[in-house]
Amino acid sequence: MPRECGRLRAMRSLLVLACVLAGSGCFKTGYVLQAAAGQYELLHVARPLKTVRDDPQVPERVRALLAKVPAIKRYGELNGLTPTGNYERYADLKRPAAVWVVQACAPLSFTPKRWSFPIVGTVPYLGYFDVKPARAYAAQLAKEEPLDVTVRTASAYSTLGWFKDPVLSTMIPEGPDAFGSLANVILHESVHATVYVPSQSAFNESLASFIADELTWRLVVGRGGLQSDEAKAYLEGEARGERFVKEFHAAYEDLDALYKSERSEEEKRTMKAARLEALSRALGTKRQFNNADLVGFRTYDTGRPAFERLMRACGGLPKLLAAVKTLKESDFTERQQGEFGAVVDALARRACASP
Repeated sequence: MPRECGRLRAMRSLLVLACVLAGSGCFKTGYVLQAAAGQYELLHVARPLKTVRDDPQVPERVRALLAKVPAIKRYGELNGLTPTGNYERYADLKRPAAVWVVQACAPLSFTPKRWSFPIVGTVPYLGYFDVKPARAYAAQLAKEEPLDVTVRTASAYSTLGWFKDPVLSTMIPEGPDAFGSLANVILHESVHATVYVPSQSAFNESLASFIADELTWRLVVGRGGLQSDEAKAYLEGEARGERFVKEFHAAYEDLDALYKSERSEEEKRTMKAARLEALSRALGTKRQFNNADLVGFRTYDTGRPAFERLMRACGGLPKLLAAVKTLKESDFTERQQGEFGAVVDALARRACASP
């Protein structure tokens, strides 16, 4: 009976959320309904961590990693993250991604398409719980508007307190770096539950990435030292990620300069195609990237120097988090502000300056 009551409460919350979104006039009913149905299915299959850890049908490797989740959460809380009821359950999704994310961008400028939600404000992406409608909407969007469109996978997401987020099977990768990857995702999403500024996706995601990376590094190395297999695997994964970031950053900067130049549209399109082909070769992939891929990368990987300055000014992550909690929408000069270093530096002077 309590399990069923919990399901009913979750369903009522989802219906309320669906009505709010549908009433905004920003989304088609189909998108709202798939989001509500997908979230309900996820909550429906989630089981308490203890139940999963005691289930011999669950692979031992997964059970061992799930046993470490409470300690990961506690470590984050000791460093300033808000305690929540998240990650107390586990959902085996039996699919390769939690959601498929659709992003779009102008073809000759880094101007992303944005959608509006009540409460969270504008966001530069949409999430689908099934790959087919995600790809169908992406194809429709590319046909209806002159946009570069991409579909990417996401292993996790935060519901920002609407529901108690479970650990997802997609958060546990294969390989020796699984602990570091799982910890990073839990800490990243926990930052969103601690700090979230509406209509500032680049700030929110970059802050979460910065804090999760810092805490994961300390946690992995602290468990076994630099020479442990976990630390070595994590470092190798970080090195691959840094190479990816470096190549994407260089491509973004080159194309941004091209788009702002006085060259003709035809020249810009030709040079854009060549630069993106070079990016694919540098990364050793046959995938053809576009502006939507590059602008999506910028959403997650900006602001690190500013956050490092803030951390030094505040004397550590707990005080940094206390400082960013004081930020308001009015501290930013525009919605979806791409460059927010000045905002962070002003925060450092206001909240972390020595007396």
